[in-house]
Amino acid sequence: MPSTEMLRTPICDLLGCRYPILQAGMGGVARAELVAAVSAAGGFGCLGMVRESPQRIRQQIDEVRSRTDKPFGVNLIPAATDPELFRLELDACLQAGVHTMVYFWDVVPDAIQRAKQAGCRVVYQVGDTEQAIKAEAAGADAIIAQGVEGGGHIHGSVTSLVLLPQVVDAVSIPVIGSGGFGSGRSLVAALALGAQGIHCGTVLLATQESFAHDVHKQRIVSADATDTLHTDAFAINWPPHSPVRVIKNESTVEYEHDPFGHCAEDMPREQIAEEEGRPVYRMSTDSPLKSMTGELEKLAMFGGQVAGQVTAIESAATVIGRIVSDAETVLGRFADRGELGES
Repeated sequence: MPSTEMLRTPICDLLGCRYPILQAGMGGVARAELVAAVSAAGGFGCLGMVRESPQRIRQQIDEVRSRTDKPFGVNLIPAATDPELFRLELDACLQAGVHTMVYFWDVVPDAIQRAKQAGCRVVYQVGDTEQAIKAEAAGADAIIAQGVEGGGHIHGSVTSLVLLPQVVDAVSIPVIGSGGFGSGRSLVAALALGAQGIHCGTVLLATQESFAHDVHKQRIVSADATDTLHTDAFAINWPPHSPVRVIKNESTVEYEHDPFGHCAEDMPREQIAEEEGRPVYRMSTDSPLKSMTGELEKLAMFGGQVAGQVTAIESAATVIGRIVSDAETVLGRFADRGELGES
């Protein structure tokens, strides 16, 4: 079997994408330009619309559709959003006929059921086996299993290498690996662990189409795997004890010896930036965006340990193409050695 066909897994049919490469719904960063570029390149793009207004969600959905006719998803976080705002966000998505809802954090069964009743597919990102089982029981179509290596908000404490096969064994629906994935070799590794694809954030944040500010993209390019910090110090805007992984910067120095046990109430509201008239605070979960001005280098530089593999700011299509090409090369070597059976 040609290696290209070997990369096609059931998740591709479920989501309508060519390759089993999902783009993380990074809040603020994953807007229409990036989402459309990923989906057009054969991956599965996902708008990061956490705590955005229904108006912005509708505008972003329309903009993606103006750029590509490929399927894409919208990421919301039921457990970390005001219930009324979440209801309005989800209404906007369902009224627009969104293909797939991608949820994250604690599983909220009602959020799954509402989307499913509207004919929408649901993918749930979790950090442990218990939440994966709960999501499947509530009707989710697929699971994203996130290892602690990932960037942004981290919901578990186990590495991808350990977590992924555990979740695969615990549920009967497709599982996608997240955290530390961003290359063709890692895609093949995820498939070997029983996953049906990979979920990529950091490597797509540092692309030309990402809405991240250049200061954030350049920080990822210059970082290596040891330059990240797992901490809950960036506490403003999220529920207590919600850890993130960021690239170390001036704001993390005082927390590196004691990264956990912080909450929003303990953080002074020190405004260091603004976005369209909105104040942006130093220890908030806001990351630097193109629409912000101020001391952006002090904000949360979300990034996973895979940042060490990012060496340049390229197009999303280039990143997706390289992952696919490298995966095909690896699978081709296995086939040449007779290590892949017929299927």
